[in-house]
Amino acid sequence: MIREFRCPLPNPDHDTVTLAHGGGGRASAELLASMLLPALANPLLDELHDGAVLPPSDHELAFSTDSFVVRPLFFPGGDIGRLAVHGTTNDLAMCGARPRWMSLGLILEEGLPLADLRRILESIRDACRESDVVVVTGDTKVVERGHGDGVFVNTTGIGEVVPGARVRPSRVRPGDRILVNGPIAEHGIAILTRRENLQLEGDLRSDSAALWPLVEALLDRLGEDLHCLRDATRGGIASATNEIAAAAHVGMVIEETAVPLRAPVRAACEIFGLDPLYVANEGRLLAFVPAERAGAAVECLRAHPLGEDAAIIGEVVEGRPGRVVVRGGLGTDRVLDMLRGEQLPRIC
Repeated sequence: MIREFRCPLPNPDHDTVTLAHGGGGRASAELLASMLLPALANPLLDELHDGAVLPPSDHELAFSTDSFVVRPLFFPGGDIGRLAVHGTTNDLAMCGARPRWMSLGLILEEGLPLADLRRILESIRDACRESDVVVVTGDTKVVERGHGDGVFVNTTGIGEVVPGARVRPSRVRPGDRILVNGPIAEHGIAILTRRENLQLEGDLRSDSAALWPLVEALLDRLGEDLHCLRDATRGGIASATNEIAAAAHVGMVIEETAVPLRAPVRAACEIFGLDPLYVANEGRLLAFVPAERAGAAVECLRAHPLGEDAAIIGEVVEGRPGRVVVRGGLGTDRVLDMLRGEQLPRIC
């Protein structure tokens, strides 16, 4: 017995996503022609082929993929579109690679306002321009109302590794200094306060940003002395340092009082009972450099708007493989373990 029948044909004057937009027919073509292509147009995408044929490259290539399910879709300092581009291009940058090409997969929920979709596509367009990357292929699907969360986004990126760059966890050595390019925990706190409709004093905004220009400056200044990079996203500084300590078989000591943290974020963390070292970032990187080049690295970072408050926050040590320790202001040490569970769900 047919319990429910729903015609997927949209009203010509529709202002929300319908199931027909994902059906591969006229409505899909109209959505592509009216919204996606105008926002993301470039010669490779304009071919409208089943995939993108990329130009040959003389460089090593870096490849990364990520999916974004953030809630709410719009938040202070950004939205899911901007976040998706930055998330993937920043992962390429952490490999010492200039972002070049990206795919875009959209899973839309029936009923999503087309005005919201247009706003997200405009953010994707703007973030691509900031990152000097182009969307060359993609896909759009629609799920029934109640089976999504407005929009889910998948992005896959390809970048060209800068000649001579050797940026990887295996190059981290005891004695290396650990640098961060600015105040931490801003993305996670901005998402949390918006999602819970909390009104707190101070300007709480996501730090979502394209990090390639900053990485390019570091590579120009340090060359092979830039041992490793990691963007401190989910799990924050804690997860980033633990992952690299385990991969490089080294220990690390973080000086808690050296970690930059804005007053409104510190206050919010105290209210919620959160350790800022575990809170997510989307525009913060950790750089691992030899001690004798740490000063030059800080100077380089501070010369860029995304690194004005850069600081040396710790060092790599021997004898504690895979272990990260935080040294407090009173000289007490505590182990900084990996995040257990999900403190702030849906932050990317």
